[in-house]
Amino acid sequence: MGDIERPLTKEEPASASEPVVVRIASRIADVPAAEWDACALGTEPPPVSGRPSNPFISHAFLKALEESGSATRKTGWLPQHLLLEDGNRKLTGCMPCYLKSHSQGEYVFDHGWADAYMRAGGSYYPKLQASVPFTPVTGKRLLVRPGADQVEREAILLQAGTTLAAELGVSSLHVTFLTRDEWTLAGEQGFLKRTDQQFHWQNESYRSFEDFLGGLNARKRKAIRKERREALGDGIEIEWVTGSALTEAHWDAFFAFYMDTGSRKWGSPYLTRECFSLLAETMADQILLVLAKQSERYIAGALNFIGADTLYGRYWGGIEERPYLHFEVCYYQAIDFAIAHGLTRVEAGAQGAHKLARGYLPAETYSAHYIADPGLRRAVADYLKRERLAVAREIALLSEESPYRNAD
Repeated sequence: MGDIERPLTKEEPASASEPVVVRIASRIADVPAAEWDACALGTEPPPVSGRPSNPFISHAFLKALEESGSATRKTGWLPQHLLLEDGNRKLTGCMPCYLKSHSQGEYVFDHGWADAYMRAGGSYYPKLQASVPFTPVTGKRLLVRPGADQVEREAILLQAGTTLAAELGVSSLHVTFLTRDEWTLAGEQGFLKRTDQQFHWQNESYRSFEDFLGGLNARKRKAIRKERREALGDGIEIEWVTGSALTEAHWDAFFAFYMDTGSRKWGSPYLTRECFSLLAETMADQILLVLAKQSERYIAGALNFIGADTLYGRYWGGIEERPYLHFEVCYYQAIDFAIAHGLTRVEAGAQGAHKLARGYLPAETYSAHYIADPGLRRAVADYLKRERLAVAREIALLSEESPYRNAD
């Protein structure tokens, strides 16, 4: 497999006929794409659309982040991917994992834990992060080929993660935006369990955007129509650009939007210009750019990724302030696209209670945390117990504010 580091450990699955070996890859480029994707994308039946259900765990996406300089040692994301091999050196499982020197680009916030531990004299950084960098999208993190011992091999990956944390002497391992089943398994393995929420739109077999509006209460329906009229005033037009229609000129325009918004929001945008070009080279059919144009000049845009049944909103930016244009480009156009292409859901990214009034309902998200220090672990466990209750209450209260008529 190329420049793969030494084996980390050997494990003995209870029902396996031979040991498995866990190795560490310091670059995903050193792992054959077909083998990684057989684990990452083979965890579900092949989609009818031909697109992977979750594009972010694909080899192509992660490789673009690394090779563009977006997720590397220099940016505080040193790849330490866990590879699970059988006795014939066949890759049977993997977990995207990074050694982190900070807590940026994760969207599951642990700055308070880090501050408390450092005030007590501990060293919170570096830490291990099992995630997709800069991507708050739920998906598999324990990537195992379908077949016998699947859950057992997922457990081995979790165990290997804690072994790697101990070998490196780091404070913790954080598995973020994993699936609920993986979250449950991690809890059984002794990880601390955390919840949060996002806002997702569900396609109830709508025939058009007007059909969707018909399901809302009258006040919300009227407000959305007004927002759309005002957003698209002054001759503003919307383009959907995907697949072979994507050009470097489109990416130049979008990168200007991304840099403007990212600089104000994060201080330092996460992705390099090269990253967008690399993504387009290998994943163009899974990319949707929604661009707003006025007088033949692009003024705003949103980057989305297309899964088998879900549209994932990722980044937004603009170089001019226009009333409601953000809502139009990010939320309403995403709904339009999902309806037109038979997608069942739109995930519009992290946070944002303002999405509720626009048809996006609260959905629970999950993370799991291994903390080596017993004192910090006890403190975080107590905090998470109270936080889970608070998240559940907030989701219940927000659900009562649903804009849909059947919730009146």
